[in-house]
Amino acid sequence: MSNNTGPTPDALRRHRDAQALAYRCAETVGAGLEAGVTEREVARRMRAYLRENGVEDFFHIPFAWFGERTAFRSLKGPWTPLHFFPTTKRLEEGMSYILDCSPVVDGYVSDIGYAGVLGDPGSNRIFAALMRDLAEYRTLILQRIKAGDTLSEVYAAVDALIARQGYESRHKVYPGRVIGHQVGHMSQRRNMGRYAFGFGLRTLETLGREIVTEGIKGRSPLWAGGRASHHAPTPGLWAVEPHIGFRNIGVKFEELLVVTEDDAFWLDDDLPHVRRWQEQARVKEGALA
Repeated sequence: MSNNTGPTPDALRRHRDAQALAYRCAETVGAGLEAGVTEREVARRMRAYLRENGVEDFFHIPFAWFGERTAFRSLKGPWTPLHFFPTTKRLEEGMSYILDCSPVVDGYVSDIGYAGVLGDPGSNRIFAALMRDLAEYRTLILQRIKAGDTLSEVYAAVDALIARQGYESRHKVYPGRVIGHQVGHMSQRRNMGRYAFGFGLRTLETLGREIVTEGIKGRSPLWAGGRASHHAPTPGLWAVEPHIGFRNIGVKFEELLVVTEDDAFWLDDDLPHVRRWQEQARVKEGALA
């Protein structure tokens, strides 16, 4: 899923197209949400939209989380890996939600996260504050990677920012406590459309090989805070997903970061959360003028 020189311009275009499709899916499905719909129904809508738009496989199946589940909290005991899967929880007016999907288009992987509120986003003040403050993580992560920090050092910087803002890290609840992972092109078609534990079998096979081959080189395709991530990011594409929470509300973005031998940049700046922050900045500048 990675190489030592970074992706080609054509590969970047193909990944960008896959990511754009994933975000169109999230925005379209999000715009059609209604009170009473369940997480499972919304996940089915995402899958149907992507299938109708030519997607044959997924890095992982679509996820939808509502209310306290956006902060990875369960009202029925501790959160476990099984809680990531969509449930019969119903969406209510003013409730936060997160949609997460990762279509694979002609072997090119994307992985996105989209946060919203049913109804007026301003009606949920905690969500609005979290979403506003989430912008700092996009800037911080890119700056630290460009400065040459290791993955674990960037992870620690994110943790420090979360503490300064008075929030909680919710990506620490992901398996392996990861804030990101490598993605790339999956060429083999064997096991396409087959899944285990929510992940495509092609994903698990490819990731398993990457863990072994990268491990031999003292690197990891998983971005966390431990010793395995104490290295500069391998050139290629990384799906990055800082996830923060306060009380029973969580927000995140997930998008692709491009890393080359001597630079780093976000694959695309024309994304829903970026446009939201840009509009907020314009409104603020207009109010101060």
